[in-house]
Amino acid sequence: MKKFKNKLFYICTVFIYLFMVSVTLILSSVFLDSNIRNFFVSKFSANRVGSYDIINIVIDDSSLAKYPMPWSKNLYRELLAYFSEYAQPKLVGFDILFSNNFNPMNKADVDFVNTVSKMDNFVSGFSPESGDALDDDRKIFMEALSKKHSVNVDYRAYDAVPVYYKSEVIPQMYFDSVKSLASVKINADSISGTTVSDINLLKIGDSYYPSLPFRMYLLENNTNDIIVDDNYIIVPKTGLKIPHKLILKSWVETDLKFYKNIVVKNNASYIKSDYTHISIPAYKIIESYRHLKSGKLMKDDLSPDLFKGKVIFIGANINGPSADVLKTPMGNRHPGVDIQATMYDNLVNNQFLYSAHFLVSLLAIVFLAVFAFIAVLRYSFLQSLTLIILCDLIFFVLVSACAYNNYILSFINPIMVQVTTLIFGYSFKFISENRNKEKIKQAMGKYLSQDIMKNVVNNIDDLKLGGKRAVVTVLFSDIRGFTSLSEKMPAEEVSMILNEYFSEMEPIITKYNGVINKFIGDAVMAIFGEPIQDINHPQNAVKCAYEMLKTVEYLREKWLYEGKPKIEIGVGINTGEVFIGNIGTETRMEYTVIGDTVNLASRIESYNKVYKTNLLVSSSTYEHIADIADVIKISEVQIRGKAKKMNIYEVLRIGTDKK
Repeated sequence: MKKFKNKLFYICTVFIYLFMVSVTLILSSVFLDSNIRNFFVSKFSANRVGSYDIINIVIDDSSLAKYPMPWSKNLYRELLAYFSEYAQPKLVGFDILFSNNFNPMNKADVDFVNTVSKMDNFVSGFSPESGDALDDDRKIFMEALSKKHSVNVDYRAYDAVPVYYKSEVIPQMYFDSVKSLASVKINADSISGTTVSDINLLKIGDSYYPSLPFRMYLLENNTNDIIVDDNYIIVPKTGLKIPHKLILKSWVETDLKFYKNIVVKNNASYIKSDYTHISIPAYKIIESYRHLKSGKLMKDDLSPDLFKGKVIFIGANINGPSADVLKTPMGNRHPGVDIQATMYDNLVNNQFLYSAHFLVSLLAIVFLAVFAFIAVLRYSFLQSLTLIILCDLIFFVLVSACAYNNYILSFINPIMVQVTTLIFGYSFKFISENRNKEKIKQAMGKYLSQDIMKNVVNNIDDLKLGGKRAVVTVLFSDIRGFTSLSEKMPAEEVSMILNEYFSEMEPIITKYNGVINKFIGDAVMAIFGEPIQDINHPQNAVKCAYEMLKTVEYLREKWLYEGKPKIEIGVGINTGEVFIGNIGTETRMEYTVIGDTVNLASRIESYNKVYKTNLLVSSSTYEHIADIADVIKISEVQIRGKAKKMNIYEVLRIGTDKK
């Protein structure tokens, strides 16, 4: 039964621990993991500036101050014409969506699309729309979009289930002029609201569309073929392998490797901007274009050579609720155009962020948890806490080094599981120690009185030699003729008789507030009045002795029936002052009583043999029991070791038996 209880205890302990760990991981993943991950990304992974070959052209607040909204198509035309007519960039990515229709009778609209149609290096964006209801016009548009702008995908991973079946309709004039269209959809993390990845491949209906930066990479390398397996998007022509996270619905995401924020001069000081790549206000491009066109260059005009062979991203970043900004590890207002530039930077330089495999994260969790549990069980509180903190510092350095090398290993989940293990470990240790203490107390209680054991436990930190003087009643009981009995019977049978005898006597002594001080062969020495405080200890000692004699009568009849020998006991009781406390050495002590009172009780007990009696008490004990007992006075007894003779009393009856 005890083994079953122990097994049940440990099984329940394991289940409780696993439950605590599960809850910890869920809460940590929901509330902490994303923010801590972003910390390592921003502080360690973003360890270099973005490529100087990538430049953002931004329609920002300063551009709107020069040219207020709404912008005409002519302003957009001038912006693009600068790059098509004067500068010679490698690629131009256009992260701006047009919601209004183009009018073929409007010269500005016609001039704009004509400019776009001449730019073979121009890639524009579109955005998917939710819902699967397609009218005839939308079906025609989606077929044209798929035919002209989808990519050829050899899909070797599990097939993505589309949630998008259409995109926003692009004005026909613009659609016909653009040679390359791509998706500009970016998703924020559903838990933290932070954008940490880019959708490099989007499925709309049965067709696949690359992201704006990915389309620019494909255009640069003159290919439209890709392979998707369980781990990578592969461009066969260049050998580029883009790590990804397959989303069950309709897109393939790649974690972004971010770069340091650009530091810009603001009046006399330098501040960190929201951009991680060089960014130029759009109005400067337009003004430079106009001055180049008129032949009247100004001092602040931008030279077309600045953009030669560079990759240009054009987008908007305007203050207000509709601003194209997202929260990323690099800031709460990271411009969308710069996020697109970041992904292209990753692609062209083959620099990607890799997340640790599940098994690696699990190994980190298990290692820190096991380390914490062992430290808690084997060392003191301060020692274990020091070791665990040292271990966590080493783990922090390891995670930081991994992040610096673009490998993200979860830090907070293993730490939180370790904290949970720490709490659980100390609780388990506390419970286990208490259980062990109880086992020790129960085991030692078989050798010491439970009351003495309690006294030791209560003063565990102050155990020392010494004690005090106190008035107690000492009881000695002895089995008559036990020595000769032992010689006639096997030792095992003698042991069984003694064990049964003592098992009957112990509860009686306890019942009357007595404490068994020791077993001396077949004799019992008990103390009344200490350590259990009892002002009636003489009376209780005598009542105890009387009940012991009654019980022996029962045992005698029982043993005679069982064929065992007849036994008799004698009891001697004395009341007086003793020294009680710890006696021995600093390494081995015993809680006992010493003094003449003890010796006299033992000698009085021995006179039962002389007077053929069973219960004798001293005169000092008789003074306390005269009104509850019938006694016979035995006068002028010469006690060995005493110079004067003294009276002792045989107790015949007490309590309800008294007549």
